[in-house]
Amino acid sequence: MIILRGERVGKRGRVAVGCSAVVLSPDSQKVLLIQRADNGLWAVPGGYLEPGENLTEACAREVLEETGIRVQVGRLIAVYTDPNLLLEYQDGNRWQIVVFLFAATPVGGQINNSNESTDVGYFSRSEIQLMNLGGFDRQRIEDAFAAPEGTTVYGQIELDSSEAAEG
Repeated sequence: MIILRGERVGKRGRVAVGCSAVVLSPDSQKVLLIQRADNGLWAVPGGYLEPGENLTEACAREVLEETGIRVQVGRLIAVYTDPNLLLEYQDGNRWQIVVFLFAATPVGGQINNSNESTDVGYFSRSEIQLMNLGGFDRQRIEDAFAAPEGTTVYGQIELDSSEAAEG
């Protein structure tokens, strides 16, 4: 994937809607993270909305697929979008992304790796500080802790070339 930046470069692509979740452990002290199979970075679980789904269904599906954990999707934490950022994939598809971040509560399942994740676990904020996460995932985790009541909308997304764009 290539990240293109420029004034309203998003006009050269299509819009993709993604969702991701900050899933806290039952004691609310740790965050569920995956180690992505595609780039090795740690990330919050998430991905793209599929036709026929609503946002919370897509979020719950992505968490289950990537972690083995069933969740109840709760409040909306933040919305991220940036018309000056375009993701170009090897297949030629170009996407301006809109990502919804939700809080989610585990309600069942068992932690498992998937074809999208090589490792899955709950980690404390101090452990996360030492982990190899992209800036966008760090921002999502910080936003989850910084905005316990409200929703934040961002007009700019900070991605670097090492980050994948799903959710």
